[in-house]
Amino acid sequence: MLIVVRHGRTEANASGLLLGCRLDPGLDELGQRQAVALRDVVGGAARAVCSPLRRTRETAAALGLPVEIDERWVEIDYGTLDGTPLAEVPAARWAEWRADPELPFGGGESLAAVGRRVRAAAEDLAEEARTSDIVVVTHVSPIKAVTAWALGVGDDVIWRLWCAPASVTTIGTEGPAPSLRGYNVTAHLDSL
Repeated sequence: MLIVVRHGRTEANASGLLLGCRLDPGLDELGQRQAVALRDVVGGAARAVCSPLRRTRETAAALGLPVEIDERWVEIDYGTLDGTPLAEVPAARWAEWRADPELPFGGGESLAAVGRRVRAAAEDLAEEARTSDIVVVTHVSPIKAVTAWALGVGDDVIWRLWCAPASVTTIGTEGPAPSLRGYNVTAHLDSL
């Protein structure tokens, strides 16, 4: 099984900023507690794979598993928009991005590009995940992309998904095609 985990909260997340791959903040105090709370969810996993960014590395370190970095799980590149408050991005720009998954954000990366790299990363883990649980610690855009892969749908579905910090998404790979088992599960955070 693939156990796909979004990193714990950062101050940028809490402040409502676009947080892509150009900014590299660590977890805030709540994010650190969220990372620890994930330990029980991933118990028994063989290993963890994570994005190279600090917030995912800190989350993965809290799990107590061997960790391997895979650049393909990095957050989308928002280009010049990285760090911009969501409310300051004009509605017309959001509409353009929704209409065209190949349109890059702020001169950075497109949703379709994220989808292609994440699908390749997921395919590389699928065979091993048939017999061992593998944790992937990543970001919101790659989680939405791997969910689209599991469902066999296009990248435009990401606009209909929401993903909380330190949430867990599970994908089975033992059948003829991947299957979504759980999405955006946060029950492990209830006591925080």
